[in-house]
Amino acid sequence: MIPEPGDANREITITETFHLQTDDELYDKELKQIEADDQAIQTILLGLPEDIYA
Repeated sequence: MIPEPGDANREITITETFHLQTDDELYDKELKQIEADDQAIQTILLGLPEDIYA
């Protein structure tokens, strides 16, 4: 049976590999992204002439 949109009784399937991310996992991902962003900014600044950013 194909559930209709808006059917409150339809069953929702979730794959076995699905899990909720913990705060630690999210924090680690955010920290890695911040570090990558900082590295990119530093690389850009090092490539600019000194009088632009000094």
